[in-house]
Amino acid sequence: MEDIIVILILTIIVVSIVWYLSNAKKRGETCIGCPYSRQCKGTCSSFNRKIESINNKSIN
Repeated sequence: MEDIIVILILTIIVVSIVWYLSNAKKRGETCIGCPYSRQCKGTCSSFNRKIESINNKSIN
């Protein structure tokens, strides 16, 4: 009985994640989880800025 409960909980979690991801893609979000995902054109600008700042710090 305990195994069935654990399996049900895991199934609910996985289904809810898939549901969220499919709804986010329908809304037009390209980078799911990014705060700029609706404005982004496919490459996350905030990620690129972060990488550039890291590279600039390592050069200096």
